[in-house]
Amino acid sequence: MMTDAPEAAASAPAPPKWFSDAALAAMDDVYRFARSLTRDPVDAEDVVQDTYLRAFRSWRTFQQGTDIKRWLFTIARNAFLRSRERGQREVTLDDDASAVADAQQAQEAWLRGGLTPILDHADVGPAITEALAALPESFRSVVVLVDLEDQPYEAAAEVLGIPIGTVRSRLFRGRKLLQERLVQHAIDAGLVPARPSRSPA
Repeated sequence: MMTDAPEAAASAPAPPKWFSDAALAAMDDVYRFARSLTRDPVDAEDVVQDTYLRAFRSWRTFQQGTDIKRWLFTIARNAFLRSRERGQREVTLDDDASAVADAQQAQEAWLRGGLTPILDHADVGPAITEALAALPESFRSVVVLVDLEDQPYEAAAEVLGIPIGTVRSRLFRGRKLLQERLVQHAIDAGLVPARPSRSPA
């Protein structure tokens, strides 16, 4: 079982080399995940530092042979949550069926309009980075874990402490929000014509 045990004694024995090597090899991945959570390079470095401090203090709680990156992501997520200001509202739209339906309709309209092939051939790297950073944290963290870090749904659920069904729901919404922002980028860049406004109901 993977747990975060920051209360481990500071005088605990140093971790073995196999642990240090594996943990340090994952540092770039942990930083990328922390950056996706904080949206700020300095804050991300603070989260990474806190993550590795806690990881090296509680290395005995890591089960050798399991995924150390997943274990570190869990600690990083907890470190981020602790560092975030109390009372900040969390955007959760997991059960917003109408929003999901709107996103699905928008995707179908974009596909009919031939926008996806244009986006596939455009240089949208900066736009993707910007769109990802603009996602609410609850969606962004799922998209980063599953789509960028290639973690399975089960791992993402464990890292984030949410049910697999919620992972699927947030991933669906996050991907749709990303797609919508990328389409708007293509419109603003003149790659595709603007979509006509929907008539009010």
